[in-house]
Order: sequence, then C-alpha cells, then structure tokens
Amino acid sequence: MRVEKDSMGEMKVPEDALYGASTQRAVLNFPISSRRFTSRFVSALGTIKKAAAKANNALGLLDDQKCKAICAAADEVIDNKLDNQFVIDIFQTGSGTSSNMNTNEVIANRAIQILGGELGDRSILHPNDHVNMSQSSNDVIPTAIHISACQAVEGDLIPALQKLHAALNLKAKAFESIVKSGRTHLQDATPITLGQEFSGYAAQIEQGIARVKRSLESLHELALGGTAVGTGLNTHPEFPAKAIAEISALTGVAFIEAKNHFEAQGAKDAAVEMSGQLKTIAVSLMKIANDIRWLAAGPRCSLKEIFLPEIQPGSSIMPAKVNPVICESVMMVSAQVIGNDACITVCGQHGNFELNAMMPVLASNLLESISLISTTAANFAERCIEGIEANAEQCNEYAELSLATCTSLAPVIGYDKAAELAKRAYKEGKTVRQMAKEMKVLSDAELDKLLDLLAMTKPGV
Repeated sequence: MRVEKDSMGEMKVPEDALYGASTQRAVLNFPISSRRFTSRFVSALGTIKKAAAKANNALGLLDDQKCKAICAAADEVIDNKLDNQFVIDIFQTGSGTSSNMNTNEVIANRAIQILGGELGDRSILHPNDHVNMSQSSNDVIPTAIHISACQAVEGDLIPALQKLHAALNLKAKAFESIVKSGRTHLQDATPITLGQEFSGYAAQIEQGIARVKRSLESLHELALGGTAVGTGLNTHPEFPAKAIAEISALTGVAFIEAKNHFEAQGAKDAAVEMSGQLKTIAVSLMKIANDIRWLAAGPRCSLKEIFLPEIQPGSSIMPAKVNPVICESVMMVSAQVIGNDACITVCGQHGNFELNAMMPVLASNLLESISLISTTAANFAERCIEGIEANAEQCNEYAELSLATCTSLAPVIGYDKAAELAKRAYKEGKTVRQMAKEMKVLSDAELDKLLDLLAMTKPGV
C-alpha cells in the first residue's frame, strides 16, 4: 500500500493503483455489488477529460506540458487500457462524483508518470485543479451518459436493428405468395399471407429504428459547462463551446451545448425518452419472437407453419426435441429491458432541484438496454430469422380449413346465411367451400371467385 491524500486527509491505496484517496474511500463506502461502469462509459469519461484539457489549454488556463500529459493519459482511458482502474460500484453517490474523481485521479496519476514523477505527487499535476478544471461531477456525468449512449446507439444498436429488419424483410418477400389463416384472439380469421405477417414484423423494427433516431436529437445536447448547478461558475465563458467541439471531433458525433443547463443537469428527460424507445423496441421484439415461437410450434401436434433452424438439442430427457431457444432468449432480453426502463423512470423522477441524484444506475441500465437489444437483434437475425423456412402445405391447409373464409360470402349471401354455413361446416367437419357447394348457396364459378384465398389477402387488387 501507499499513502495518498485528498481534502479529507490521508488514505492508504494499493501501491500500483493509479487511483487515489477519493476513489479508495468510495470503494470502502460502497461494497454493494459487482456492477461497474461499462468500457463505453469509461471511454466517454476519458473523452470529456481530454476535451476539457484541450479547451482549457486553448483558453490559456492550462499549460502545454500538463495538457499534453493529461491528453496522453486520457487517450489510454478512451482506448480502455485502464479499465481495471475504474473500481467503483454503480450503487454509489447519486451524482456519480465518486466515478468522476476516480477518472480525475487515474488520469492525474498516469499523467504524473508520463511526466516522470511519483504516483500521488500533486505538486506536479492535481486531479481537481488540472484534470477537473472547468468541470463538476454534476455536468461531467450527465455529459458522459449522453456521449456513451449516443455512441452505443449509433455504433451498435441501429446497425443491429437494420440487420434484423433486412432479415425480416427478406422473409416477407420470400413468403409473399404463401396463404395461411389469419388469427385474431388466437382464433381462426380471414386469410393472410405469411409474407404479410412477416412484413408486419419488419415494419415494427423499421419504426423502432426511426424512434431511436428521433430520440438521438435530445441526447446530442451536452451539459458540460454548467459545473455545479448549471450557472457555469468557475468556467471560462468560451469553455463549453470549445470543449464540446473537441468532443465532437473525438467521437465523430455532432454534439451541441445544452440549450438550458439547468434542465440538462436537474433533469434526465433525454435519457428517459431514449429508454422509452428501447422499451418500445423490446415490446416489439417480444411480440415478434413469441409469434415466431408459436408459428413454429410442433413439429406434429401444433401450428407448425414455419420451421426454425435446428441449432441445439432441446431436452436432456426427450431425444430429438428441438426448442425455439433463440426466441426465448429474445423474450428474456425484452423483459430485462422493460425492467431497466422502470428503474430509469424512477431515476428520472429524482431530479431534485438542480441535480439528479440517481445518475449512476440510470446510466448503467440505459447502456445495458442498448447493449442487450443490439446483441440480441443481431443474434436473432443470424441464428433464427435467416434460417426460417415456410411449411407452405400446412399454411394452405389451415387457410382452407378456416371457417372465417365465409366472410367473403357475407356481402353476397348475407351475414346470417354465411354464419349458418360456417356453423354447419364446423359441425360436419367440412370446409366452407365444401359446405357452400353442398348447400348450393351460389354457383361453383361464383364460389371459386369469392373463395379465392390469395385474392382475399389483397382485396381490391
């Protein structure tokens, strides 16, 4: 161990640790869980510190030597080379001050090493005075949430959803002529094509992509420059614009300064909004995965309208059983994302006056939801959707058996007569077509025209 100091006095820290006294106090104070900030969030913190150093240097507030050392150390944080130094539990101070100080101390000590000094020698470079210059935890952590979430959405989520959309769209086109029975209330309904069914799934994902893209606009606003309460105390008036321009250059994302710093720090509405869109996508994925699970139910004693790729044995006791495991994985992820959103909603409610006091767990859950949907969407596409095959014979058989095909007869023979026909068909185990011919309600030519199953899926065409 070595001894480091902070504003509260001396503290023993591990000899080779880059963090210091403030971080060690937080480690001891919050032995809550095994959850830590993700690499993407840590990288965002490094990005902020590098951008701040360059902005402060440009404004004449930080000398060239210190700026260069801070930037070099921050680059290692950005590249996730120092992730093992970010040791604080997610369940910590609600402002994330512990993690901000963790970042300040790691970068300061690494910069001191770069400058040839001994760890903890604050006379060379100070974590608060230099690394945290022009900043507060209260604007750094909200900024890191927005940076990391934007990068995750643009870099991971949207491409994964686009992949899933493309896979569903291909199946919609491949199955466009396969007629099957529609189902409403889990009961037989009028005919639909399997392609139309899959086109609905594709549209759900397409609309989900549009939703997250709309919500990105709010996340592009950064709180940096507001410092403690949004007023910008202890910050050069040109600092926010310069630092945010540097962040945009480092990330390739067009970030802007918050239109209102008091909203940006006191509320987390942009994060809550994005979480709401993720929840909506999770609900879409739950519906799609569950439908596909039911469509593939069988292989002999259920719907069996599609075949899923066989990727692993389904039972430890029943030989040859294969289960819809990818669909089940998607459904569990969806449930987790919905739960994360509930937590984020509660966190968003605790923007007390000028600061939200539940930011670390909000950030963690938001990034987890983005990551979970990103990985599961791509996996769903690769290991399930792309390998689906239609059971055209079964689909057509169900379409012909559906009593709801009598609907096309109702405008001609009347609702009551059509209902009578369908009930007799069901009682006698016959199709609507067979029963209609037996009852001679219309000529064979008229019946063939009205009971054209594929035509029923495209009325008016």
